[in-house]
Amino acid sequence: MSHIISNRMCPDTINTYIGNLTESYTDKSNEPNMVAASVIMFALAGLFFNLNLFSGISDISSILDPKVRLFLSSALSLFLPVMSYLFSEAKNNHAGQYSTTTVGTGHVADLSLRAGLILAWMLLVELLRKKVDEIRMRGYSGTIQRAGRVVWLGSLVFFNIRDTGRKAVFAILWILCATRVLQRIAFTEFGKRSYAHGKNARLLSSYMAQILEQEEPRASVQGGIDAGDEVLKRCNYIVMGEENLVGIEPTADGYKLDKQASSSGYDGGGVVKWIRKNDSGIVTVGKVWELDDRDKFFTSQEQIQRLKRICLSFALFKLLRRRFEHLPAVSKQEEDNSRDLLLKGLYNNGETCSAEAMFQVMNDEINFLSEYYHSVVPVVLASPFFLFLNYFLLNIVVAVLCVMTVILCANGDVSYAFQSIATDNYTLKSGVFKIAICLLRSVTTPSAFFSIVDLSITILLFIIYFYEEIWEFFVFLLSNWFMVSMLYNYTSKPRWLRNTTFRGTMFWVGFSIIMWLRSKMSHPSLTLKQFSVLNVSWPLKLPLFAAFTGLAVQKRLVPNSVKKSIMDYLVEHGRGTPNYDLDRGRSALRRNGLLDTLSWACQSDSIAEVILAWHIATSIMEVERRPQTTSSATEGTTFSRVAITLSKYCAYLVAFHPELLPENPEKVELVFEEMKEELKAMISCREYYFSLQWARVRNLIDGPTLTPSDECSKVVRDGVKLGKFLMTDEAAANNRWMVLADVWTELIIYLAPSSEEERVMGHEGALVQGSEFITVLWALTTHIGVSRPPPANRTPC
Repeated sequence: MSHIISNRMCPDTINTYIGNLTESYTDKSNEPNMVAASVIMFALAGLFFNLNLFSGISDISSILDPKVRLFLSSALSLFLPVMSYLFSEAKNNHAGQYSTTTVGTGHVADLSLRAGLILAWMLLVELLRKKVDEIRMRGYSGTIQRAGRVVWLGSLVFFNIRDTGRKAVFAILWILCATRVLQRIAFTEFGKRSYAHGKNARLLSSYMAQILEQEEPRASVQGGIDAGDEVLKRCNYIVMGEENLVGIEPTADGYKLDKQASSSGYDGGGVVKWIRKNDSGIVTVGKVWELDDRDKFFTSQEQIQRLKRICLSFALFKLLRRRFEHLPAVSKQEEDNSRDLLLKGLYNNGETCSAEAMFQVMNDEINFLSEYYHSVVPVVLASPFFLFLNYFLLNIVVAVLCVMTVILCANGDVSYAFQSIATDNYTLKSGVFKIAICLLRSVTTPSAFFSIVDLSITILLFIIYFYEEIWEFFVFLLSNWFMVSMLYNYTSKPRWLRNTTFRGTMFWVGFSIIMWLRSKMSHPSLTLKQFSVLNVSWPLKLPLFAAFTGLAVQKRLVPNSVKKSIMDYLVEHGRGTPNYDLDRGRSALRRNGLLDTLSWACQSDSIAEVILAWHIATSIMEVERRPQTTSSATEGTTFSRVAITLSKYCAYLVAFHPELLPENPEKVELVFEEMKEELKAMISCREYYFSLQWARVRNLIDGPTLTPSDECSKVVRDGVKLGKFLMTDEAAANNRWMVLADVWTELIIYLAPSSEEERVMGHEGALVQGSEFITVLWALTTHIGVSRPPPANRTPC
């Protein structure tokens, strides 16, 4: 009975087909090459599967981790030549093997099943390669290389496969690969020519210069200065639609705009009125802020406020792009305007929005920057029209091309063309499941085992490809870019959207569905890295010790107390005539009456030495004098959280990102290395490599005071001296954590602003790794015009 069932499940035709499938592994002379191909593809398919499984749509991110991208790019650069060699070996060693085997039927000699399988893998991996390639608004270097690979794969398909049905299936896969290349070319070409993308930074630079010249003095509100929503309703920063500006004319240093197109007036009610020929095409921050919060289009007050802030982030992102496009520096008038917009309008001493909301605006702005330069999904072009064009109309066109290709493979015979797909591809005719069952019956043999692996790899690659397509669609649909475009359409074309027309109803339904889906997804939160020099002993920044480095650095959400401390400092020192008085912590000591006593801790010419000395002192205080979490110590706990968090983040910058500090990176690295040697000398090598943080702190406090020569580093000794003072001095006992919090708040704000080309490029390089907290602060301080005092003239030793 079982024999009869077995014959029904695995007839002779399937057994013959399986024999051809496993023949590659029974040929001992060719077995190493075949096994190598299977192992390579199994590893690559597993990597893609895990990558998609753990970086799906939960965080609606369109950026791939740079380490993963580097590894995949390196692996895929070797993939095509290696697999081309294995394809050639499989083709030559089985040149006479029929592609399908049917009893009593002859076929023209075609590619062996093994060679066809390798070719299918090459095409599928080329389809998955878009997960690695960034979408750029300029430059074709990567696209040209990809086009070359697609042309090579096309030659393998059309010059090696003779069976009509097989050629049709492989041609469909090739058309999908070619379509992806043409898409990238179209994205780049459109982006670099568009005033909304490639030319946007220079256009907005000219726009801001001209709009601020024509801006009228601000009217008072109830006898006082404009504040809160009134400032935001007057804001002329463009969210979308700048390509519709009237009279764009290129000049030597930018663009000349029609003066009527960029003039504005104020009607006393806070409404910005554009005097231009076509008002409906441009949406500014002011127009967005005039939206009625009680509009039935929005489901909640929180939702509309969130959307308004995303639009503000988008407008600020466009202005910040000028720093990466090497355009002229921001004028003082624009800095004053942005400072009023953010500090008096958006934040307004915490009345309009909280410090958390303020930093969320800045974090969204940096995410826009990251995705603009490093996205693997075309979110930059997001709009309802692009959604229809790229994800619906294009698929219809590709489907038509595939049908035409199938017919052409059969020389115009339509009925034979589609019948041959099943007859010439035995796997499709018999079913993958049935073939897999028959292979499992003989899984104990090595040839059957590897054939099952090959079949599993192929199925997995197809699953990953379809998952990739769905993942890209949802990332695009749920991105902030698409939300800004939706709100732009609602604001610029309100009539037909608010009417009960079919288009208006569909728009409302689509918007509601997207908002509901976004509410179920997690959104990127602002984080910072934590690192302590007294809590690590392994060598850092060496590839062999990457795992230990990861253990030494922790990522955590930025505490609200840190955000509020920074915003309080910026608001307090930004009133009237701004005076941020950034002096490496000396100003904070002056405010707390400790300048004369502790000025020596801030006097080093190297900011890295100042950071490390205060970091060691804070680490000592963390172990020895950390406030208890009780109701009576709430204020001290808040100050300690601010000081410890910023201390560990600044130490992380010194150790891992010296290029983001306002100092020669080589000097920062030298200071860090000398600090480690000094620490090792003070606590002994055994304690340095094997003790915990509390033991090291006790060793530093109780150990003998070393007096090395003046040429040696003094960072650790200065840190210990400072820590002991803060622990024992009676005058500092009551407010020691407040002093530390003030110093660290001033230090982090001192580090953030920079217009130096080297620092700006450092921030641009950090974008691909996600939002660094210092980059978010850099964006905020750039907008509101915070700057460091120029360095004192000194002669290098």
